[in-house]
Amino acid sequence: MTQRYDPYKGEQNYVQGMVKTEEALAASPLDAKLRHLIKLRVSQINGCAYCVTMHLKEARGDGETQQRLDHLAVWREVEDFTPAERAALNWAELLTHLPQTRELDSAFGALEKHFNAEEIRAINFSIVMINAWNRLAVGAHGRHLSADAPLALAS
Repeated sequence: MTQRYDPYKGEQNYVQGMVKTEEALAASPLDAKLRHLIKLRVSQINGCAYCVTMHLKEARGDGETQQRLDHLAVWREVEDFTPAERAALNWAELLTHLPQTRELDSAFGALEKHFNAEEIRAINFSIVMINAWNRLAVGAHGRHLSADAPLALAS
């Protein structure tokens, strides 16, 4: 696969702000395992092989089970995920597929049952950020490097 362009190199470092947002999200009250599930599910939807590989590795490193990772693509059909995780995954899918906005009110109500305002903000920004990273990687025709150094490219 030939890379179309390198989104990480150029006169302006557009990625630097994204990296700072990711650092803030890592320090947020949102559970790391849930952040990984959100990022992985959105990356699956967007077809970003690089991000899927990276987030699988990170999730395993933070103790996520292989069964849950295997079932993430079919999370609605299995009982491996908590009601809070289901609400967050549903929200992630809705914000990734924006044409389904008519469902946002009920989905947000489900989210509010499990998360406080700061956690909801972190969930929203996690979804926004992974969609942005996916679009950078897919648009560039993927820079499928080792998942060991994903954000080092931004510095």
